[in-house]
Amino acid sequence: MPSIACVPSVPTPGDAIDLRDRARGALLGLAVGDALGAPAENMKPSEIRARWGRITGYVAENPSGTDDTEYAIFSGLLLARHGSALTVTHVETAWHQWIADQDEGPFRGAGFSERGTLENLRRGLAAPISAQHRHAWSDGLAMRAAPFGVFAAGRPAEAARLVAIDGSVSHEGEGIYGGQAVAAGVAAAMAGAPTIAVVASALAVIPDDSWTARSLRRAVAGAHRGERAVRSAVVIGGYPWTDLAPEAVALAFGAYAAADGDFTESVLTAVNMGRDADTTAAVAGALAGATRGTSAIPPDWATAIGPARGGCLPSMAGHHVLDVAELLVPSEGGKWTTTTAPLHHDTRPPPAPTTFTLTPDNPTETPS
Repeated sequence: MPSIACVPSVPTPGDAIDLRDRARGALLGLAVGDALGAPAENMKPSEIRARWGRITGYVAENPSGTDDTEYAIFSGLLLARHGSALTVTHVETAWHQWIADQDEGPFRGAGFSERGTLENLRRGLAAPISAQHRHAWSDGLAMRAAPFGVFAAGRPAEAARLVAIDGSVSHEGEGIYGGQAVAAGVAAAMAGAPTIAVVASALAVIPDDSWTARSLRRAVAGAHRGERAVRSAVVIGGYPWTDLAPEAVALAFGAYAAADGDFTESVLTAVNMGRDADTTAAVAGALAGATRGTSAIPPDWATAIGPARGGCLPSMAGHHVLDVAELLVPSEGGKWTTTTAPLHHDTRPPPAPTTFTLTPDNPTETPS
């Protein structure tokens, strides 16, 4: 059962302006962390130091987001279409229409969990069977979980519920728990919760005896001793797979806790710990961006992030994380609005973000 003992209360979300800045901070922070961490992916700290010293900024000549950013955009657009009425059928249909039935980019769906899911879907398997592959425990759901926390600001349990629906097509067990922890943490941060409450909110939505919860607690307990202590508490020496959700999510929360929510230090701590550095830095960036807002992101880091290039998901090319953020928070009047006609189910590829409509607290689906 999830742990509910001694969980600090999550504040009520602020006004629409404050929510919008936190939403933009969360998703821009994700993309920045992804781009900063990508060159260090699958590396050890010693290898990072030997090549660059301590990474303090972009080391790639032309930094950009990877599959982490493009899948977060994908999930954000899907959530913008359906809101709290999201179902497994909606998710499965989107995977087919926007990914599996489309031409693939040069990275061919990216991570192992995504590849396994796409192969299953193309064989005609449906959720939850589509999630039965060798990497269902990966951090592939965690990397795309932040939009659910943005949408469900101040409602960690709702964020966890929605991201589990999204993840049922691609993940099981620890893979789901990792996504739920990230979504709940971002939801708490969006409401201005302090670092300890953000961590507690993440732990409250996952089983107390899960690998993810145990790793997260160890990482945060050692956070005051710095990144080496966090890494030592979580990483299994000699284990070849770096995309383990229990490890990546714990490293991200450990980096966030070690920096007490400071954006720059959260992201750089995650990057310099190596392993699945693009995902850990993306998650840490989403948490810290939701906590501190866009002003906390160094301007030269922020301006380097442009629209998605579609290298992993061609259907996401041209969409910017900031446009997605705007879709997931209400206007100043407290309602979501649209400027054009509703989106139709058979639209492919997905249209510009302005065509999406959100109807909060309405169980009915947007009409087609």
